[in-house]
Amino acid sequence: MTLDPQIAGLIDTLDSGFPPVETMTGAQARAAIRSRVVPNPNPEPVSHVADHRVDVTGGSIGIRVYRPTSNDPLPILVYAHGGGFVFCDLDSHDGLCRNLANLIPAVVISVDYRLAPEHRWPTAAEDIFAVTQWAAAHAAELGGDAARIAVGGDSAGGNLAAVTALMARDHGGPAVAAQLLLYPMIAADFDTASYRLFGRGFYNPRPALQWYWDQYVPALEDRQHPYASPLQADLKALPPAVVVLAGHDPLRDEGIYYADALIAAGVPTSRCSFDGGIHGFMTMPMLDIAHEARRQASRSLADVLRHG
Repeated sequence: MTLDPQIAGLIDTLDSGFPPVETMTGAQARAAIRSRVVPNPNPEPVSHVADHRVDVTGGSIGIRVYRPTSNDPLPILVYAHGGGFVFCDLDSHDGLCRNLANLIPAVVISVDYRLAPEHRWPTAAEDIFAVTQWAAAHAAELGGDAARIAVGGDSAGGNLAAVTALMARDHGGPAVAAQLLLYPMIAADFDTASYRLFGRGFYNPRPALQWYWDQYVPALEDRQHPYASPLQADLKALPPAVVVLAGHDPLRDEGIYYADALIAAGVPTSRCSFDGGIHGFMTMPMLDIAHEARRQASRSLADVLRHG
């Protein structure tokens, strides 16, 4: 297994430039990450993009809705951005969400969920669940199909998507037709083989990943709850899953374990494995492998939603 050639040429720069978030407050980490984001002066066109507010327990949160051109009701993807539960926002994942909306095609609802450590577990997961409920109630006016709602996310957002699928099952709805999990944070286990192999020198190092969990779920006993670590859950009767795995990723093994556990529970699960990828590679548009992963994941999700 070898690193993608384009990533190999960038990995030292990426790794050395990753801020030592574990030495920062949440606000400092947020500012450091935000300073690295360069807005695309020519974002990918999508037929309609609009920002809205959704009421949640304790206030309201922002969402951004992307709708590609279509005369028919489209599937809906409620999307939770990555960022270790601590940083990133609607703007950091704008390019990915535009691309997914066009590729699937689907109405994509990107969620500006509340961030840790100011808002600890399970606030972020409850926010994604609330927006999923909102999407089901407003599907028609969004040009979406309430019978084809998917939840998705990358990294920490993958955790939130997986948990939302559990919440929807446990609370009797809304019906979720699929889950899209891009190199998800599934369990707070920092001693897997992939952590030992790739927890240093491959971007998003182990100290940062441990710090994310400390910000979001600081109590060790809470990390055993299925709504924090979905690998602890009874996974029966969950919607079909598309799981993207990056080969050079500390989180690779927990993604594999979760895909295996879903299959063992009888959940139809498609894996899109990119051995040359690193954690977070799908939000790096300079990489050919990122675009190939987006195409494969979108095709797999579209197939599930078509044949559900």
